[in-house]
Amino acid sequence: MSGAWLQIPDPKPSAAIRLLCLPHAGGTASLYRPWVKLLPDSIELVLVCLPGREQRCNEVMPADMQTLIALLSRAVKPILDKPWAVFGHSMGATVAHELALFLCSENLSGPEHIFVSAREAPQFQRGGSVHKLDDESLCRQLVKLGGTAPELLEIPELRALLLPAIRQDYHLIETSKVSSVQPLNCPITALVGRDDPELSTDDAQGWQQWTNSEFHLKEYSGNHFYLSDCPDLVVAHIVQKLHLAYPL
Repeated sequence: MSGAWLQIPDPKPSAAIRLLCLPHAGGTASLYRPWVKLLPDSIELVLVCLPGREQRCNEVMPADMQTLIALLSRAVKPILDKPWAVFGHSMGATVAHELALFLCSENLSGPEHIFVSAREAPQFQRGGSVHKLDDESLCRQLVKLGGTAPELLEIPELRALLLPAIRQDYHLIETSKVSSVQPLNCPITALVGRDDPELSTDDAQGWQQWTNSEFHLKEYSGNHFYLSDCPDLVVAHIVQKLHLAYPL
């Protein structure tokens, strides 16, 4: 199953559709592992394991989006033999969108639905300089977003392990440009936390222009990592959307 890139924690050969999940900057596939018990038999969970983390901690994240998408698209080809959808959180939302654009440009099977979480639409992408921050400032930024336990960043050995990969991810996402202005033909759902300090509702609403199909905006209580507080609600919404096309 595409080597180190993909994991299927609960294989479901008879599933009607696969759900590919992409992590945030510095994030790992562990964000989505609790979803295994929440998804029905009709949906098979596929976790994307990016370079620079977990079992790939000794690998370097590509420096640009084009290279990452070329490698990732090669890795996902084996799972395109049945319908698939994709969920990406923060940086993962941009990667999900770029992957869909690339596969469609190559006349390969595109997703049935894209779920973009906690990420502004490409036309509102502002770049940034988080990757240039010193270690202390970078740690404060991570704590502000709420996705990293502060006590972990207080351990020098863990900080030395985590920060280089996080910095690589931020460099990639802050310097990337959208590769195409072509809208996709599948539905897009944008999911946001109402108290996200990094994202406005208007910036999320902008994803509407990237689809020729339906667009939905779903809000949840919480900050940038709202989905960690209510995984059952998030998964229930995904299941509802996918079962409109692939009922049990």
